[in-house]
Amino acid sequence: MIQTRGERAFALFSAIVMGLVALAAFLPFILIVIASFTKEASLINDGYSFFPKQFSLAAYIYLKASAYTFLRAYGVSFLVTIIGTAVGLLITSMLAYPMSRRDFKYHNTLAFVVFFTMLFSGGVVPSYIMWTQYFHIKDSLAALIVPNLLANGFNVLLVRNYFKSNVPLDLIESAQIDGATETKTFFRIMLPLSVPVLATVGLFMGLAYWNDWINALYYVSKPQYYGIQNLLVQLMNNIQYLNSGQAGSAIGAGAVELPSSAVRMAMAVLGIVPILVVLPPLQKYLTRGVVIGAVKG
Repeated sequence: MIQTRGERAFALFSAIVMGLVALAAFLPFILIVIASFTKEASLINDGYSFFPKQFSLAAYIYLKASAYTFLRAYGVSFLVTIIGTAVGLLITSMLAYPMSRRDFKYHNTLAFVVFFTMLFSGGVVPSYIMWTQYFHIKDSLAALIVPNLLANGFNVLLVRNYFKSNVPLDLIESAQIDGATETKTFFRIMLPLSVPVLATVGLFMGLAYWNDWINALYYVSKPQYYGIQNLLVQLMNNIQYLNSGQAGSAIGAGAVELPSSAVRMAMAVLGIVPILVVLPPLQKYLTRGVVIGAVKG
C-alpha cells in the first residue's frame, strides 16, 4: 500500500511525538542509575543531576558487603515470580476455557462470578483471617504466592475472549470426534494456539509478583522470606528511623551510620534490571495479546 505525502508526514510526526514521550518516561530511570553511581557528598550538596560532579561505586560496594542478604532476597523474588506466574497462568487459562465454550451450560454464570470479583472485594481483614486461620500460610513462601493467584479477573476475561475469538468451536468439535478428551483438547489445542495472550497475561502476573511487597507485609514476619522489594522497603524504613533522631538519642549520635541515598538508588536499579531483561522478548506478544483478547466475544 502506497502512502500519500500527508500520511508519511503524519507517521513521522507521530513517531517523533511518541519517541519524546517514551524518552520522558525513561528519564527517571536514567536519573536513578546515575544517582546510584554518584558520590554521596555530591548528592547532598548538589542534589540529583544527570551530570554529577563526582562518580563513585560506594553504593554497590556497600551492597556487596551485604551480598548474602541481597542474594537471598533476589532468590525469593525469582522463586515466587516463577512459581506464581506458572501456576497463575494455568489456573487462569483453566477457568477461562469453560467460560469460552458456548456449549457449556454455566459459562455465563462463571463469567458473572469472575466479573463480580472485579467490582467488589472482601477487604483486607477478612482476607487476612482466611489465609492465616483457615489456610495457615503465614510465614511461608505460600503466603507470597497463593493470595495473588486469582487476584485479577481482568486476566481471566482477557484469556476467555482470546479463546472465543481465535480458536473456532469447529476445531474443538473435530478434536472431540477424533476421540480427544477435554483435558487433551485444552493442553494440545487451546494452549499452543494461545501463546500471545498467555505471554501477555504472564507478563502482567510476573510484574505483579516481582513488585509485590504487600503480602510479605501482611503475612510474613521472618526476614528470610523477604523478597527484593521488601528488602528495599526495610532499608528505607531503617533510613527514616535513623533520620528521625530516635536511634541517635538511644545509642549516641556518633554511633549512627546512615545508609547513603545512593544505596537506595542502587537497590532500585537492581530491582528493575530483571524486568528490563525479560520485557523485550515478550514485547512482540504484548500488543497482539491485549488487542485480540480485549475484543468482545
